[in-house]
Amino acid sequence: MASRFYQLVVDSHDPGALAEFWAAVLGQTALYRSGDEVIVGADEHSYPGLCFVLVPGGRVVKNRLHTDLDPDGQEAEVEGERIIGLGARRADVGQGDGVSWVVLADPEGNEFCVLAPHRSLVA
Repeated sequence: MASRFYQLVVDSHDPGALAEFWAAVLGQTALYRSGDEVIVGADEHSYPGLCFVLVPGGRVVKNRLHTDLDPDGQEAEVEGERIIGLGARRADVGQGDGVSWVVLADPEGNEFCVLAPHRSLVA
């Protein structure tokens, strides 16, 4: 028997604000809110979701896990500054010049990549 990818949990200082950022980036909504947790998703029955939880303290090293976004148009998302306008900033993680993706960081510094559009998971 296999398991399904249920949700990705993100430690944060302000779960509400970070959830709103990611909901806007992904065109999704906050489906659940409590004082220390917010769940974002397409709808309550579509997996996976993003769960933002309150965790004190800061990150000490680079994230070992990051999100890759597959937009319809990379230029519109990054160069048109839609995502940056929502609160992201450009990030340098040593990616170098000439790569096909753009590295950004969310408002709490979590890195993610905006890729050139893909047709599948392997192409």
